[in-house]
Amino acid sequence: MTDIRPRRSALYMPGSNARALEKARTLPADVLILDLEDAVAPDAKAEARAQVCAALGQGGFGPREVAVRVNALDTPWGEDDLAAVAAAAPDAILVPKVSSPEALAAIGLRLRRLRAPERVRVWAMIETAQAILRADAIAGTAHDVDARLACFVLGLNDLARETRARQVPGRAPMLPWMMTALAAARANGIDILDGVCNDLSDTAALRAECLQARDGGFDGKTLIHPNQIATANEVFSPSAEEVSEARLIAEAFDKPENAKKGAIALGGRMVERLHAEMARRVLGLAEAIEARQAGPSS
Repeated sequence: MTDIRPRRSALYMPGSNARALEKARTLPADVLILDLEDAVAPDAKAEARAQVCAALGQGGFGPREVAVRVNALDTPWGEDDLAAVAAAAPDAILVPKVSSPEALAAIGLRLRRLRAPERVRVWAMIETAQAILRADAIAGTAHDVDARLACFVLGLNDLARETRARQVPGRAPMLPWMMTALAAARANGIDILDGVCNDLSDTAALRAECLQARDGGFDGKTLIHPNQIATANEVFSPSAEEVSEARLIAEAFDKPENAKKGAIALGGRMVERLHAEMARRVLGLAEAIEARQAGPSS
């Protein structure tokens, strides 16, 4: 099975806040997104860039995956962001407002010229109407090694602004766009993270959005406050019952007598080999989460 990296919780941290960057090393988020874009005022962009790169150089993030959201290349800060962050070599560079495969090709070309380490991946913000309409073509750049694309990150606030869709409980106006982006990601073998929940005080709303995204097939959720981490980690983790059932299915298909069978009877129901593949992914995710929790916290 392909190595699974949990991305249940992805917390945005303002790059201009030195105390937040220090606190990030102790938080139980799977992913930290050190932000140079929306969370940073124009007059603080250069300082934030320097602080984020210094934090990456210092390290100490433990098992947490670290991404940096740069400013778009057509802004006054984008090129300098990309050059500095490429040298600092986070796990991923999150590119905002990606609306075409050509945009990712250009990023990949720049990273190659900047000699960014091969392990540095590119994540794409899907937050424009054009991105939804071209989601499959954008996700298809994952097949180009130079593009480095590994993950979609939804930006539903920007989509709402651009489309004039209302952000209502249940997110009905957003669901077609969410599932279009998800289908494109899955068709091209990349992960996808849900957008943020804007209400910091409504834990029920956060849980509802996490459950909706999990049931829809998302890998995790982007967050804007550390208090949201526990809910996302819980919801996007396989439950004990799911792990137990997955183990039964996987073990049943591992038996020699079932090696060539496409379907078997198990517990009074018919189970197909595709269910075994799904079960092994559940087990792999559960094992990866357990390993992360057992490892060093910082």
